[in-house]
Amino acid sequence: MKEKGDLSATRREYIGDSLRRTDLTDNPVTQFSRWMDVALRYSPDDASSMVLATADADGMPAARIVLLKHFSEEGFAWYTDYRSDKGRQLRENPQAELLFYWYGLERQVRIRGQVVELSDEMADEYFQQRPLGSRLSAAASSQSHPIGSRGELETTVKRLQECYPDGEVPRPSLWGGYQLIPERFEFWQGRENRLHDRFRYSLQKNGEWSVERLQP
Repeated sequence: MKEKGDLSATRREYIGDSLRRTDLTDNPVTQFSRWMDVALRYSPDDASSMVLATADADGMPAARIVLLKHFSEEGFAWYTDYRSDKGRQLRENPQAELLFYWYGLERQVRIRGQVVELSDEMADEYFQQRPLGSRLSAAASSQSHPIGSRGELETTVKRLQECYPDGEVPRPSLWGGYQLIPERFEFWQGRENRLHDRFRYSLQKNGEWSVERLQP
């Protein structure tokens, strides 16, 4: 009889497409863009969700799901409150890893690199694109900090609505964006019998990317 909490018999088979070196582009950002396009067609609501893994000055790791907002050759960007746990950890240790998992496509992408803050101009531009409710929530919340009740938070939102009846909520000075500058990518395709296809791109000193197959 299985004990409570025993998940050893819970398993699934991966039957995804194969991934060969000839399927990959030489540029990992281009490869990521191709996979993201497929993920957006397959499940647009969740395609941009990513696990952001950080660590503090003592090396204690932390992970949470955030949303990718834009990417290019320069990096992969998201927005948050600088006072949050992740903001504090990135000040202490400005490097991170991103993980995308696209269920149904049986694909993962890991991206590792250094993290920098985006400019105020970019943060302002994105903040004003957000729905009003999201802007009010960002202005009302000191992310990751304790609060006595949900009622307190809702009261703060209501006060902000009264202060800005036209909806022109200014971006809080401690809310902005981060960009991870990639140094390593891993593309993972699930395969039968756990013989997954994995390829790692590593940035070389000359600015070129090397590609190697990894064992599953």
